[in-house]
Amino acid sequence: MTEEQKKAVAVFRFGVISDFVNGVHLDYGEGERLLAQKCARKWEIPCSGRTRIGRSTIQRWVTLYQESGGRLESLSPSERSDSGKGRSLDEETELSLLRVREEMPKATARVLLEEMKKRRLVPDLPLSCVYRTLHRHGLMTRDASPPEDRRKFEAELPNDIWQSDVLHGPTVEVDGRKRKTYLIAFIDDQSRLIPYGAFYLSESIGAFLTALEQAFLTRGLPRKLYVDNGAAFRSKHLEHILASLGIALVHSRPYKPQGRGKIERFFRTVRAEVVDRFVGSKLEDLNGVFSYWLNTQYHTRNHGTTGEPPFARFTSNMACMRSTPENLKDHFRKMEKRRIANDRTLTLNGRLYEGPIALIGKRVDVLYHVREPERIEIVFQGMTYGFHQPVNPHVNCRVRRTKNDQAELSPVEQNAVVGIDARYQGGRLFSKEAQS
Repeated sequence: MTEEQKKAVAVFRFGVISDFVNGVHLDYGEGERLLAQKCARKWEIPCSGRTRIGRSTIQRWVTLYQESGGRLESLSPSERSDSGKGRSLDEETELSLLRVREEMPKATARVLLEEMKKRRLVPDLPLSCVYRTLHRHGLMTRDASPPEDRRKFEAELPNDIWQSDVLHGPTVEVDGRKRKTYLIAFIDDQSRLIPYGAFYLSESIGAFLTALEQAFLTRGLPRKLYVDNGAAFRSKHLEHILASLGIALVHSRPYKPQGRGKIERFFRTVRAEVVDRFVGSKLEDLNGVFSYWLNTQYHTRNHGTTGEPPFARFTSNMACMRSTPENLKDHFRKMEKRRIANDRTLTLNGRLYEGPIALIGKRVDVLYHVREPERIEIVFQGMTYGFHQPVNPHVNCRVRRTKNDQAELSPVEQNAVVGIDARYQGGRLFSKEAQS
C-alpha cells in the first residue's frame, strides 16, 4: 500500500470516529445508538472491497486515536510483521529452496518444487509460496547473470551509423492469395531520419539488398551499418558489398536487442500509426500509405528524443557526408567461380553462357546482377574479358568456318535467322565498340 493510499484510509477512519473523539460528551445511550448506526450502514472503504465496519473495529480506532494524543497517523494501516514472507515456509525449508535454485538457476518455480519433493526436502508446499520466496530474494529471473554496463549512445554526425532491421507487417493480397509483408527500414543514428524503408513480400537477402541500394541512392553512404544476427545480415555477399564501398558491417550481440533500440522504437511507432490503421489489401497501397506518413509526418515533426524534426537535423550538417558513387550498381553484383568448358560455355543459375576462347579450361570469376541474368562479366586474374550473353544454340548451328578458322554467318544464313542481332559473330566476344 502506497503512502497516498495509507493517508486516504486514515482520513476515512477519522471520519468514522469523529463523532466519538471531537470532545463532545455523549451519554451512554446516545453513544450506543450512534455506534449501532455506523455498524448498520454501508461504507465505501478505500483500498478495500468491504462495505461494513464491525463494532470492535470502530472501538479499536477510537482507542488508537486517543492513546496517540489525537495523531492522524495512528489511524494509518500498519504493515504486516510477516509482509513478503512465506507463512507456510520455515527457515530450514527456505534455505533448501535457495540451495536448489542455486543448482538449477534456469528452472521454473514448478520444476524447483518438484525437485524438492523428489529429494524429500518438503512434503507439501504451495506453489505460490515458492514464487513469493524467489521474488523476495530476487531469484525469479531465469537469467542469473549480473547486470550489464549498457550506455546510451548517439552518433556525432549524420550518416555515421545506420541501424537496420525487419518488421513483420500486415498481410496483403497478391494474385488472389494472402501474403505476409515485411518492412525493411534503415534509421540514421544521429538524426533519426529514415534513409529508406519499404514493405516487401520477403525478408530474404535479395529483398534487403534491394532496399539497401535504394537507401544509398537516396541518402548517400554511411560509415557503419549496425544490424542483428539474422540470416540475411550474415550474408557473405552483403559483407563484400559494404566492404567494397568502405562501410563497416557491425552485428549486435546475439539475443541483445537493446543496442538497436532506435530502430526498434521506430518500428513501434510504425505499428501504432501505420500498420494498425491500414485498411487496404494491396502492397502498393501499403507502401504508399507508409511513404506518405514518413515524409509528411515522421520526418517533419519534432522527435521525442532529439527535440528536432529528423529531416531538419539530418540536413543541418551534410558537409562530411559521402556521396553515392556512379557505379553503385556494380558494387551489388554477385561473384561466382566457374570453369569454361571445351565448347566455350559456362553454366550459371541454370543458364548457359559463352566465354572467350582464350579462357577455355580456365576457372574464372563471373560477375552478374541477380535481377539481370542476361548479362555477365567474366574476369580472369584481375583482367576483365568483357560482357557476355546467354548462348543461342539456334544461331550457333548456322555458323560456318572460314579458311582462317574464323566463325561467321553467311549472308544467306544470316538473313534466314529471324531476330538475330547483326553484331553477332558466331559466339565471338563482342568488342567494347560494338557494345556501345
